[in-house]
Amino acid sequence: MSRPPLPAALWALLAGNFVIGTGVMLVAGTLNEISGSFGVSVAAAGQVMTAGALVVCFGAPLLAALVAGWDRRALLALTMVWYAVCNVAASLMPSYIGLLLTRMLTMLAPAIFTAQAAASVGMLVPADQRGRGVTFVFLGWSMASVLGLPLGAWLGGHYGWRTAFVAIAVAALFSAATIWWTMPTGIRPAALTRAAWARVFKSPALMGVLTVTALQSTGQFVVFAYFAPLLKMQLGADATAQSFMWGWFGACGLVGNLLVSRYIDRIGAGRAALVTTVLMATSLLLWPLGVTFVVFALVLLPWGLGCFAANSAQQARLVGMAPAMAPGSVALNSSGMFIGQAIGAATGGWLLAHDAASWMHWVGFGTMLAAMVLSIAVDRLPRPE
Repeated sequence: MSRPPLPAALWALLAGNFVIGTGVMLVAGTLNEISGSFGVSVAAAGQVMTAGALVVCFGAPLLAALVAGWDRRALLALTMVWYAVCNVAASLMPSYIGLLLTRMLTMLAPAIFTAQAAASVGMLVPADQRGRGVTFVFLGWSMASVLGLPLGAWLGGHYGWRTAFVAIAVAALFSAATIWWTMPTGIRPAALTRAAWARVFKSPALMGVLTVTALQSTGQFVVFAYFAPLLKMQLGADATAQSFMWGWFGACGLVGNLLVSRYIDRIGAGRAALVTTVLMATSLLLWPLGVTFVVFALVLLPWGLGCFAANSAQQARLVGMAPAMAPGSVALNSSGMFIGQAIGAATGGWLLAHDAASWMHWVGFGTMLAAMVLSIAVDRLPRPE
């Protein structure tokens, strides 16, 4: 029996996540160019990601409370306009500090968009399609990795990182228009009261899931944040070769997210989260074997399959555990994801700056093992009431 088609608004939200995801990952894809443009080290340039991630970490739950009563059509469209304006401003910055500060303002958009788009799904599809709907919308991030990031890295490598930032701004304006045209009015997920927020923070199951997200993200970004310079150091990859590898990684990510989207309602979000974490840990364990382009691509295969699918599973896990608390828990999931990015990028930068690049994948692998153990434990806890 065929499933009913998803509403057009979910396609617009998917496209919005594509633009958001491409912009978030663009710094990693153009790290060499940003470093050269301002005459700072790669490790220092990587702290642009750390600063932006911290904004999302603390901003997502605060902004979720601030915008609780907003119509989601207006909120999500205006968020994309903000993203466009800030990316243009970032492209005009004459100094590293200017870029750092502007990037922090830019990241207010991801702090709002991904979490609130996921929380809106519950009001756009029936209850039995929530898992499918949430993972479908998050496919935008996978598509960003397979299309947006490689293209952005290629633009940055050949025409400068500023051109890549402007391209994101143009795409954000188109996304804003699409959301405005397709999203129905009156989508207002119920605002969480202080008591509801307290239930989220007091729930061992929900907080356990959020901690798993933070550990997954930390383990990845110890290495992922410095993917471009590591490729250059280990394989001598130029901008074109790096774009190809980004594209391969993203293609694997798209396949992984499609598979999770298709089967998550059958196998359960908790099991899907565990499987994707195991896949990512496998690549980090095998990382030293990537001494040629072909072998390196094979090493990246499991990581790509698990990378974006893992967060899709985590979001669906939270929505399924407590649908009424989804606006808060999904916003906190963004916090977990981005605090992991901040910790991972800072840790990887420290290791890189201290000539300890060979330890980066081991730190990531150990963190993934902790995420696996905790994920198993969370599934044994009672669900929040």
